[in-house]
Amino acid sequence: MQGQDRWTRSGVRLRRVSQREGRWNWLFVPGGPGLGSESVLGLARAADVPGTVWLVDLPGDGSNRSLPEVPDHPYERWPDVLAEAAQALDEVVMVGHSTDGMFILSVPELEGQLVGMVLVSSAPHAGWRPAFARWAEAHPIRGLDTAAGDYARDPNDETLRTLTLAAAQWNFTPEGLAAGRAALEDLAYCHDAVAWADAHFDDTYRARWKPHNKLPTLIISGAEDHVVDQRLWQDDAAFDQPCVLQRTIDGAGHFPWIENPQAVRKAFADLTDLLDGNTR
Repeated sequence: MQGQDRWTRSGVRLRRVSQREGRWNWLFVPGGPGLGSESVLGLARAADVPGTVWLVDLPGDGSNRSLPEVPDHPYERWPDVLAEAAQALDEVVMVGHSTDGMFILSVPELEGQLVGMVLVSSAPHAGWRPAFARWAEAHPIRGLDTAAGDYARDPNDETLRTLTLAAAQWNFTPEGLAAGRAALEDLAYCHDAVAWADAHFDDTYRARWKPHNKLPTLIISGAEDHVVDQRLWQDDAAFDQPCVLQRTIDGAGHFPWIENPQAVRKAFADLTDLLDGNTR
């Protein structure tokens, strides 16, 4: 990382990790929540996009805690503070993984602030949750009940890490499991962020805005993603239009850049071509 950190007035942290020729500012927002932006560093590298790449941490998420720039009660403005991140830069393309793709669609102000959007392994509403619960029940993982019980009795950052690693095989293909676990191992886990989403967002989420006909958008997911049901996009005509690219990554799970970074790079290149055509 280049160490070019900056904060918005509400404590959103933007960390510049790469810069090359190109007009766009790409803001990569991690899933979870609670995993920290380091969890999408591999996605940013796989995307290999022109312009400047930033990793984004909401206040109180990941390692963006207990810092002078982060206010007390940091979750009070979640997820609306994403609008501050978009306002901080020009020509912003926001990239959200999983829950943070849902966060993006929950902030209507972003519709007029973004020049592009990427939704990775995400969904338009909370209907993915019961589908995943049914799939998980049918595909138990040995030892997961113990980790889940430990987290329920004592929710803290370390028990969250243990639980996430115990459930790793739900997120990756067998071929990608070792690399996926390694990517998850040393993240800045934050159980407070998980608790906020569980209490205030996860079950009630529904997109509050959708891409208009001039906003280049990429919806991307792994063909083997069993966490978030990607068929939900097909039920809404707003996500079926020429400006919305939908790409399925073969042989990949919930973190598709782990198993197939080349296909992820091609999908981002397709979006870049669309952005180019939209801004000439």
